[in-house]
Amino acid sequence: MTDESDQFETGASDAEETARPDADARAEADDAAADTEPADAEPETSEAAAESTDVAGDDSGPDAEDAEDAVPEDVQKYARFKKVDGAQYDRVNDFLRQRTYVTAREWAIARLCADFRTETGVEMTKIGNNLPELVPFMTDTYTPQAVNQARSAFRDKVRKSGATFLYGAMSGFFTAEELDEMMYEVTEIAKFLLEVEGVDLSVEEELEAEERISSVMREVREASTELRQEELSDEE
Repeated sequence: MTDESDQFETGASDAEETARPDADARAEADDAAADTEPADAEPETSEAAAESTDVAGDDSGPDAEDAEDAVPEDVQKYARFKKVDGAQYDRVNDFLRQRTYVTAREWAIARLCADFRTETGVEMTKIGNNLPELVPFMTDTYTPQAVNQARSAFRDKVRKSGATFLYGAMSGFFTAEELDEMMYEVTEIAKFLLEVEGVDLSVEEELEAEERISSVMREVREASTELRQEELSDEE
């Protein structure tokens, strides 16, 4: 696959280091640029509230404060994003913004929400409190509401991106060859992001995934072509 790793350079100039905003300002800038909701998260919906869970227990008393300060064992063992250890947020964010609709914080938090899900919901408090320990390029903690907002923004963007792509594939705007080329490019980017997260894909797994995706896209093209032909026949 295409080597994109040089895009995640680990160094940053002094000017970049000085100019890099804190988490809240960065979130506002990301969301404004990406045309998303403001960084101040809206109150959790009933669905989101049902999915989230606070496993810290009673927050009162010195013992609770000591437990909150301690890094949980599963956080210490968390091994994703190690391939970008030392990378700066701005560099990761620029890479994603050039190739996807999501920001670095939305990507990282969506991954964490999938990994830190229990039978009762997503451990948003744990994710927010330990964000710098979990993701190398995140330097500040987040509130549970901010974690939920980033996850919701990720879901919304994936849904809209999917609708846009499928419409383009079904509309007849692209030839079969153009769609094949497009699918190859986006698949390479997706595989690279998975590898950054720590997923080791074998050659066989990559080829199988590409074949499954190509098969689905062939069915989409065939079905959409038949649909358009039926509509033309009805008009005649």
